[in-house]
Formats: sequence, structure tokens, C-alpha cells
Amino acid sequence: MHDINGSSVEALGAEPTLRSGEERFPRAREVLTSCVLGDAVASQQAAVVRSDGPPVLPDGVPPLNLEPGQVEAAGLNPAPRPGIDIPDARGRIGLDRAGRDLIRNPDVVIREVELLASGWHVLRRTTFDYHSGDGTWSRQQRETYDRGNGATILLYDVDRATVLITRQFRYPVYVNGHPDGLLLETAAGLLDDDAPDAAIRREAAEELGVTIGELHHVFDVYTSPGSVTERVHCFAAPYTPATRTAAGGGVVEEGEDITVVELPFAEALDMAYDGRITDAKTILLLQWAAQRGPFRATL
Repeated sequence: MHDINGSSVEALGAEPTLRSGEERFPRAREVLTSCVLGDAVASQQAAVVRSDGPPVLPDGVPPLNLEPGQVEAAGLNPAPRPGIDIPDARGRIGLDRAGRDLIRNPDVVIREVELLASGWHVLRRTTFDYHSGDGTWSRQQRETYDRGNGATILLYDVDRATVLITRQFRYPVYVNGHPDGLLLETAAGLLDDDAPDAAIRREAAEELGVTIGELHHVFDVYTSPGSVTERVHCFAAPYTPATRTAAGGGVVEEGEDITVVELPFAEALDMAYDGRITDAKTILLLQWAAQRGPFRATL
């Protein structure tokens, strides 16, 4: 380790303070200018390590990018990491533990799980060894986006041959080519620690204003298995004008602005084929309704 002097402080763009006749950076503890870790030599610019937080880096100076074990080997106390060692903004902790204990498939051996981001949802990078069909092993990495599991429902009225769905703005589809981002889709939402049937009753009431009675579980699907962990529980249920007990429209406090849309079932099915309905879960449920569900005998 190197002592820090006035010129070093000035090189870091910091204002020195006088302490016992010497210039010291406030609360500075250690400075790293080079780091030898195993067989690798990483030349780094200086960084001031605070006792109460992560390294303090001047503008333009790259981070040290040390793994926790390397930080300890360098004689530093690693800063607690939100979402791993201490709760993140949503109160979650241990987010780097997901998947480490997976042993269901003997051809997949989990080696490392890294937390890349934990904003509203969680982005991880997992390293694993994979035993392929030709007998060879390879080390691979995958990034996964974990937003929890969800549920969706197709509401139908057989007597009037209609379905009840939603229209709402979806920024991800807007940024990826949808004309206005206003997507037609079945009511849906995250489980939020509820059972799937309880969650979808809640969402139907909030978004469509419908009180559900009889409920039919249709299937579960992974809609984007290459990168998103979400499993969607798909339901269907009858509705009538009498069960529309509220206006719907979503929860304003959560930023929802949902329009309730009632369509003839035949028109909704046509929209799934001509591109006016492009939401995957909605298309799947409309096709189920036509082939095996409540409208199979009417088309």
C-alpha cells in the first residue's frame, strides 16, 4: 500500500485538509495504485477507499473491478452490496443465491451467480458447466431477467359471444416497433406472493372491474425462455354484465391507465391473425378458446 500525500490527493482531484501538519484526505484509509492477484497483474489508477462505503473514484477513473475474495486478499474490507449483503431499495437480500442449489439436471452444474442489477426486477449472470449430447463438457454463461411469476385470464361470455380484455400502454413494445405502444391483451399481473388463482382474481377486479366466480386453469407458459424466468399461469372464466361490478381501469397509484375493451370473440380471433393483437398470452388463450374452450362448437 502507498501513503497518500498532498500531490497524490491533488492528482485525484480532491481538496486536501490539514491534520497535524500533514495533508491528509478526509477519512482516507488506503490507496491502491497496483494490485498483484495470483498470476495476474492489474495496473490500476489510484482510488481512495472509505471506511464507510465503496471506493471513491474521481471522474474518469475506472473502478478496480475486484471480486469480493480479491478485495479481501488485497487487505481491504469489501463494501456491503445492496441486494446481496444488505437489503436493496425493495428490501431484498441474497439475490445472488438464486439457482446455486439447482441439481435437478445432472448435465448442468452451477458454478457462479452474479447480481448485475436489482432495480424494480433482477438481472443476474450465471456461469455453469454443461454436458452436451456428444459427451463433452463446456463452461457457459447466461444472463437472466427475473421479474417473478405472473397470471393472466381470458374472460368470456358465451351467450353474447364476447370476450373482455384490456388496452394499455406498454413501453417495451413501443420502443420495439409497435405503432403507439397501446397493446390489446388479457388482464394480467405478477403474483406478488399470492397463489396464482388469488392473484388473477385480484387483477380481474382491478383491471376489468369483474368479480370472478368459476375459474378454469388452462395452462402455464414461459413466454421468453431464452432470457426471462417468468412463468405465466393462464386462466379463463365466464363473465356477464351482472359480474361487471366496478369500472376497472387499474390502480391509479401504481401508474396504471387501463381501458376495458369488449370484443366479439370472432373479431378478437381475427385480430390475433391479422396483427391487431400481438400479445403472446392473449393469442394463446384466444386459440385455446376456439379449439378446446368455450367457443369450440361455435366456429
